[in-house]
Amino acid sequence: MKGVNASAPREFILLGFSDRPWLELPLFVVFLVSYVLTIFGNLAIIAVSHLDPKLHTPMYFFLTNLSLLDLCYTTSTVPQMLVNICSTRKVISYGGCVAQLFIFLALGSTECLLLAVMSLDRFVAICRPLHYSVVMHQRLCLQLAAASWISGFGNSVLQSTLTLQLPLCGRKEVDHFFCEVPALLKLSCVDTTANEAELFFISVLFLLLPVTLILVSYAFIARAVLRIQSAEGRRKAFGTCGSHLIVVSLFYGTAISMYLQPPSPNSKDRGKMVSLFYGIIAPMLNPLIYTLRNKDVKGAFKRVIVWVFLIKK
Repeated sequence: MKGVNASAPREFILLGFSDRPWLELPLFVVFLVSYVLTIFGNLAIIAVSHLDPKLHTPMYFFLTNLSLLDLCYTTSTVPQMLVNICSTRKVISYGGCVAQLFIFLALGSTECLLLAVMSLDRFVAICRPLHYSVVMHQRLCLQLAAASWISGFGNSVLQSTLTLQLPLCGRKEVDHFFCEVPALLKLSCVDTTANEAELFFISVLFLLLPVTLILVSYAFIARAVLRIQSAEGRRKAFGTCGSHLIVVSLFYGTAISMYLQPPSPNSKDRGKMVSLFYGIIAPMLNPLIYTLRNKDVKGAFKRVIVWVFLIKK
């Protein structure tokens, strides 16, 4: 451990797309707009889910958790990225890098599990509607949410510790926008085969297993929805589940391509763009997807706006 500590630099240089300076202004605008929309969109969902009694249900409890997670997720990386784009020295302190690595990994792992829990909630609501309030009671919802957060942070402790123990031998140029496990593994001056194998195994647990659970749940959901005789009932079920499926596809599709695809000569820039998508773009789109495709949320927004307007009067 003494040698490992000695090899750790005081700061890291985050290269990003510094070899293409013409991209910096467009990227700054995209990052800033995405971050502002993410903050306001997710805060709005948290507020309306809390203020409207009609949304005090398991589905919106989990959606509130997802919104809080996305708020913290983007805040762990985007402000530092905006500062670095505007600066000639694109650096982050060693402590800042460690914090960023831990928080980003913890929240990403938590989201993997939380999306699977949300699909389970939809499965019970549509396939077992008469038992929904009995099965998805408040205590179970709290336990499922807590299990997702604890498992995500537990995975982050393990992954961060294994990654940070690797000797860097003075290397400090991270070919990425932020501190992420695959980028930091490339800095090590020793064989990282064991770390890569462990990362692959954990990725299977946190990506492929939840995706499999989600696909199985939605296979049963699709069969149940097709049996609904009311056209309005089918539209409502497909609308609610469709929002969740879009979010699942955006997040898991990009995360799987980042963590489970074998590296290739052209994967360097692709990996940066993919991580930006699931780290910045997806959290921005989530509130829009859930509000634009969900009548309950849109109705709740209208009621809250009317309520606020009446209070001001």
